[in-house]
Amino acid sequence: MFSLKTVSNRMPSVASLVLVGAIGIGLSACSEENAEVKEVIRPVKVVEIARAYDTRKLDYSGSVKARTEMNLGFRVAGKITERLVDIGDRVMPGDVLARVDATDYQLAVKTAEANLAAAERGVETADLANKRAEQLFDKSVAPKSQLEQAALSHDQAVSQRDAALSALDQAKNQVSYTELKAGQSGIVTSINADIGQVVGSGSPVVTVAVDGEKEVQIAVPENDIAEFKPGKAVKASFWADDGLVLDGKVREVSGSADQQSRTFAVRVSLPNDPRVLLGMTATIEADVNNGSSYVSIPLSALAEKDGKQIVWTVDRDTATVHGRAIKVADFTGDGVHVTEGLDSGDLIVAAGTQFMSENLKVKVPDQQSALVDTDQTVR
Repeated sequence: MFSLKTVSNRMPSVASLVLVGAIGIGLSACSEENAEVKEVIRPVKVVEIARAYDTRKLDYSGSVKARTEMNLGFRVAGKITERLVDIGDRVMPGDVLARVDATDYQLAVKTAEANLAAAERGVETADLANKRAEQLFDKSVAPKSQLEQAALSHDQAVSQRDAALSALDQAKNQVSYTELKAGQSGIVTSINADIGQVVGSGSPVVTVAVDGEKEVQIAVPENDIAEFKPGKAVKASFWADDGLVLDGKVREVSGSADQQSRTFAVRVSLPNDPRVLLGMTATIEADVNNGSSYVSIPLSALAEKDGKQIVWTVDRDTATVHGRAIKVADFTGDGVHVTEGLDSGDLIVAAGTQFMSENLKVKVPDQQSALVDTDQTVR
């Protein structure tokens, strides 16, 4: 049986409980006071808005082509027996590129030669008959009608000889057409038919890019084609050489869109430069009127408040942020185009907009500020 004294020693006194509670309340009050006194200053990354632009850049990629490309084909039909050039070969005027079987055309020449020989004999016979008729008429032995008939027969024989001569020339031309020759100097860019293939008259066999002026062909969508007019000055840069930038001019704009891609073909003339080679990848840049001035901001700087698009601007004097409504024109791969709400020199929060609130104190280190290039490129 235990005593009451032992129990009383194990139980805390009321006074001690009151003392512990008072200490806890005091410490809690001090913590809350310190939390209220401590001011939150959040470091942020900012960008400074540069001057606004009223122009934008369009750039489209294309390839370097010769201004003139000839699709050469035989002027006669036949089976190709020889192909003397390959892609990349340089050709000069008169060089033979390919041949077709000329057997039938050579036989036609022999036939025309035989016909010409017969026609010449006919002329000789008619000439003798005509002279004989003249002699008989002069002696009053033959009537005048016989003389006239002999003269007509002679003229007919001469005409037949001339026709046979023309047929022979035509047959010889057909034989010469069995050789496909280059008309101008250039480079072979494609082969469309090969040995053993039967081709028709005029069918493309070899394509030659003629030496001379080069140009770039690009495909422009219909929403930008109005910005490209013949004579417009553009810049041409090349993937193979970063330091090669040439001034070009729009030479030709297609009158209709491609049926499949729905883009318009635009050809840009380039100045003569030996560093520019056929087939090189080129980028054509053109400055166009934007219609209204704009500035560009990073996509991460765009925020939303009360259903409106805003950015958080930084007050340099008080180092606080404030929400400002803006008007977005469009989105690009490099940022957001803003037409209203921002001015040159404004400082905006570029990242962490979800942590911002009105009049929030922020810290803006110098190393975090940067200029926004508002001359963005549209692709």
